[in-house]
Amino acid sequence: MTRQAPPVRDLPAELISIRVGDQLFALDIMVVREIRGWSASTPLPQAPAYVLGMINLRGTVLPVLDLASRLGLPPSRPDSSSVVVVAEFGARPVGLLVSAVCDIITVAPEQVQTAPDLGDLGESAVVQGVITLENEIVTLLDLNAAWPEALLAA
Repeated sequence: MTRQAPPVRDLPAELISIRVGDQLFALDIMVVREIRGWSASTPLPQAPAYVLGMINLRGTVLPVLDLASRLGLPPSRPDSSSVVVVAEFGARPVGLLVSAVCDIITVAPEQVQTAPDLGDLGESAVVQGVITLENEIVTLLDLNAAWPEALLAA
């Protein structure tokens, strides 16, 4: 089965690029609320492995999620250079642990290509498409597809 590219009208025009491990990803800039330095989180008992814990953000407790772990990459090892991207998707804000925030990218719909189809081996709704920049490939993520609905529910 061949995966269809997202409809042109559904693609964001401005993206924020982030580094997770050695890979470059992009998020719709409209879901990003804040970018913070890493600070230790309070563990959440019986949480999935990709939930690092929770932090207090100006009176709001939000979960901090390891984006690398959720994407099937080796889990992140947070340190003083790590970054938490506070994103709002679904019905609540969450913190996403990433290695770095890189740049803002303006993208025309024709620049976004369909990700390679790996059949049953790797088809994932979380990959919305790929963008080639000079010497790197940026994977455009649909974060709403990356998390269980229960986590995103109000």
